[in-house]
Amino acid sequence: MPDLPHDGLGRRIAYYRGVVRPKMTQQRLAEVACVSLGTVRKIERGERGVTDATLEAIAGALGVDPGRLRADRGPVQSAVQKALPALSAAIAAYDVPDDGPVRALPELRTAVFEAERWRLAAQYTRIVRHVPELLAELARGYHRAGMDERCELARLLVSAYRSADSVAFKFGARDLSARLVELMRWAVPEAEDPLLTASVAYVRTETFFAAHAYASGLRALEQALDAAPAPGEPLEIAMKGTLHMRAAVIAGRAGDVPAARSHLAHARLLADQISEGVYYGTAFGPDSVRIHEVSVAVSLGAEHVGLQVVRSGLPSLPVAGDPAHRATERRSAGGRRRDREGGPGRCRRGSPSSHRDREHGPDGRVREGQATGPRRRGPVRSLRCAQRGHDVSGLRSADRGLCGGGAVRRRRFFQWTEQSGLT
Repeated sequence: MPDLPHDGLGRRIAYYRGVVRPKMTQQRLAEVACVSLGTVRKIERGERGVTDATLEAIAGALGVDPGRLRADRGPVQSAVQKALPALSAAIAAYDVPDDGPVRALPELRTAVFEAERWRLAAQYTRIVRHVPELLAELARGYHRAGMDERCELARLLVSAYRSADSVAFKFGARDLSARLVELMRWAVPEAEDPLLTASVAYVRTETFFAAHAYASGLRALEQALDAAPAPGEPLEIAMKGTLHMRAAVIAGRAGDVPAARSHLAHARLLADQISEGVYYGTAFGPDSVRIHEVSVAVSLGAEHVGLQVVRSGLPSLPVAGDPAHRATERRSAGGRRRDREGGPGRCRRGSPSSHRDREHGPDGRVREGQATGPRRRGPVRSLRCAQRGHDVSGLRSADRGLCGGGAVRRRRFFQWTEQSGLT
């Protein structure tokens, strides 16, 4: 296989190696990626190209999608688009799967958790290569299983459908995404898990965002809130909180100010009771709520409130590799669909947030795949854009306050925005 062009690729590999915490040495990268140390050194110096296989191994070792390391994103888009029909075929036969082998339940559990890890890290090429076969295998196992195993297989199916949905929605296959959401709703009753049912209701909201059916989406979320268990244990608190966060965003889109404020207030109260983390595949905690506050403020035309939230300080950065870090790497994690729900307006038409609309999802997070380059400054730029033609001095001072102070502080800010799902 021919080597890929190495224009800047080595620098990007070195950058991602440098921001991993704890920092990854060239020797460690070579060991994890199963390539020679000399190869890593030559690649980073730009002295040799990289094959697809080597690039995927290095990206896997760094915990990023190979597309983030490429200068040309075209091959990634093309590879995913070509693989989508296989995903469609896998779910078309969800109730009449082909005959074939089925691994033991612990192995299936590991494969599904790995797919969820790829989803949280936005590693779409890995998902689209492996999940179609996994879905077919899970369907076979589900229909063959006895009652004692069927419950867990239903849970695994829901998680795998969600991972597949992340690719479908990201790459514009809206009908396929809606079908995957419906399959999640089909499988979840067998799981006999009311918290998983709540998480499916959370994901389902993306279909209302895509259709601009905000009032209907708000009703669906409020019904899910009524049905969800009372918030006693941390998982119950987190799931109630994620639904309230989602409801606040969609209420903001609907222009329902009282509902948006009420749901955001409930989310704050619940977030104060637990730590930031991933709960049923969705990030929730104080930092997630603060990000949603910016989104809701901009949706309701209160950009100054969003600016105050940004000025109030940066969330602490978790260590790479732990669950909280994976949660913040990609907050669909914070619930998946920041990039999917459309933006609140267009600056070029005089509305507050065209820059945000082009680069961010409705709750203030940059669209997936935009985590590198100057667009990391989107959160502050969107607020500056909102005030264009008015007094922007305060916004500029906030920009300096967040990004000033030298390279270390700038990198910390960019890390925070990326890990928070703002990029």
